[in-house]
Amino acid sequence: MKAPVNPQWTVRGRRDRVSLRVRRRAAFVACALAALCLVVLLASLLTGQFSISVPGVLRALAGEGTLQQRYFVNDVRLPRVLTALLVGAALGTSGAIFQSLSGNPLGSPDIIGFNGGATAGALVCIIVLHDSSLLVTGSGAVAGGAAVAVLVYLLAYRAEVTGYRLVLVGVGMNALLGAGIAYLLSRAELTDSLNAQIWMVGSLNGRSWDEVWILLVVLALVLPAAMALSRPLLTLELGSDSAVSLGLSVHSVRRWAIALSVLLSAASIVAAGPISFVALAAPQIAKRLARSVGPSLVVSTLTGSCLLAIADLVSQRVFPAAQMPAGIATIVLGGLYLGWLLLGELRRGRA
Repeated sequence: MKAPVNPQWTVRGRRDRVSLRVRRRAAFVACALAALCLVVLLASLLTGQFSISVPGVLRALAGEGTLQQRYFVNDVRLPRVLTALLVGAALGTSGAIFQSLSGNPLGSPDIIGFNGGATAGALVCIIVLHDSSLLVTGSGAVAGGAAVAVLVYLLAYRAEVTGYRLVLVGVGMNALLGAGIAYLLSRAELTDSLNAQIWMVGSLNGRSWDEVWILLVVLALVLPAAMALSRPLLTLELGSDSAVSLGLSVHSVRRWAIALSVLLSAASIVAAGPISFVALAAPQIAKRLARSVGPSLVVSTLTGSCLLAIADLVSQRVFPAAQMPAGIATIVLGGLYLGWLLLGELRRGRA
């Protein structure tokens, strides 16, 4: 009788003080998604109204080639696709944390209201303070998202925070924030209101290296801490009582998870505006690809990057003259994805 094949690799440090288990399928999926990100990056650099060959792109990246090639590759296309990849990574990780924390596939920042809080904070800076700089809008987004996160947590707290109650309170808070945002837009001057509405669609047009560096700094600080929460979040999915019996500090894990997710959501909103669907769908797609029972943060991060980068590439190539915002493309893809899920549930007799 053959022994069952272990679907995991165990990586051990010196003297076995540190060990890490890596699921083989998750590792293969992560490598495939990383390769897909590179393909999308190369395709984004190659295609456009001003066509550039592969040698031309390589020369431009090396600082050589013609002035036009260096401008379109280094100043226009590369910052845009890198922003798409980084924003997608932030949204995918944030959505995976929230869905694991709430135990509900609807527990994403754009459903619970944290994105709405960050959006409202940024809009106050744009409309009321008349300051649209990255520093000011970033501070407003973080403050708004943090305020809504604290409020939702307190309203959902009844001896403990359950995922079902967290989602219900978050949906109600999201509706209130939508009304507040509509009021802000109605009271703003016409020019400010139009600029704010364009920004709220979520777009990667005109992204520069400023957004790229901000996202890189935030992700470099937040992603390692988020990955360290993978095992505690997996333990928390067993239930609060089971997690406490295993020695897990439930309230501490929840507070850290919410704080990290809010930071990731706020950073993505500052860089590209409120982009819908990615945080909702990326963790679910990642779970199906990796066939994991836990949050699968690494795969969710790469899935979010692929989703947003592909959506932006499609929006540029399908409507080259109109330059359709990436936020609209993600909404369309999200509707198709949810319709596909519904058809699958109908076939299984669950809907």
